[in-house]
Amino acid sequence: MTQREPLYRITKNDSRSFLSAALIRFSCIVLALLVSALFIFSITKLNPINVYISMFKGAFGTKRRIWITIRDAALLLMIALGLAPAFKMRFWNTGAEGQVLVGGLATATIMIGYGNKIPTALLLVIMLVVSMVAGAIWGFLPAYFKAKYNTNETLFTLMMNYVAIQLVEFFVDVWDKKESHSVGIINANNNAGWFPAIANQQYLLNVIIVAAVIVFVYLYLSYSKHGYEIAVTGESENTARYAGINVSTVIIRTMLLSGAICGLAGFVEVAGISHTISKQTAGGRGFTAIIVSWLAKLSPIVMVFFSLFIVFLDKGAIQIASDFNLNEYASNIITGILLFFILASEFFVNYDVHFGKRGKQV
Repeated sequence: MTQREPLYRITKNDSRSFLSAALIRFSCIVLALLVSALFIFSITKLNPINVYISMFKGAFGTKRRIWITIRDAALLLMIALGLAPAFKMRFWNTGAEGQVLVGGLATATIMIGYGNKIPTALLLVIMLVVSMVAGAIWGFLPAYFKAKYNTNETLFTLMMNYVAIQLVEFFVDVWDKKESHSVGIINANNNAGWFPAIANQQYLLNVIIVAAVIVFVYLYLSYSKHGYEIAVTGESENTARYAGINVSTVIIRTMLLSGAICGLAGFVEVAGISHTISKQTAGGRGFTAIIVSWLAKLSPIVMVFFSLFIVFLDKGAIQIASDFNLNEYASNIITGILLFFILASEFFVNYDVHFGKRGKQV
């Protein structure tokens, strides 16, 4: 029997060299810039080069902007690091948003309740611990039901986000007595519980904490027994059980860690950046961090680059909307085009597309 050869077929490529992968990624970035330039000129008649310069200035134009970009990238990076252990285990944690919120809520609770009673150094340590505990509890709940009853972790963790939002709303109303639905800046009169400036840099402590988490996650996943068990469980739960690994324990333990790191991100946001709490505290970063984790293939080091890049796109979009009087939709389209091509590059790195001759009999 004869069949017509398909016009194209896709095959997995697990042996692509580093140089070849880098060339594909670079080509996709160049193509993204060209397509974005075409969009910019056709819609706005602006010089694309000027628009790209404006984007760069929005993220790195002044010393203050550089530090704000680093600050926001560090927070996004920490959340992505929190997702990495769960994702490596093939536990699809979509609940980072809620885990960040409860960590921030725990931090705000300590700041409000004990800001005038405990020295700042001790207060910061207590806030750090309770934020991680809160995030760990939020990670434990879906992990327990997954390990015990094989529930769908994607839906479970996603729904936990909405519970966290309502929990934050409840406490904000309690503290504010339902007057303005906002607690405002916490301890603005004495800065109790705020991160101190180090070397005259307001956000340097944020970076130090995130750097420590990068090292920890890298060593934990790459060189520890727990990291090995996570990798084996992620590849095949049956293989893990055959090797004597307690899969239920690995699931719960890993999500405790994942939630704790995301809760720590909530601590950094409330104590080191905004000094307040609301349902917008996580700001969608829990979902953006998923993109960072997968683009970096769960590598803590590579996540640094993608976190910076995504924050750069965000700051750049805001700047060009201001400089050229573009609405937010136009600037977001430019960001979307760049992200689309970057995501597409990962497909071509991992797969080969083979084209056949039209109408050829096989």
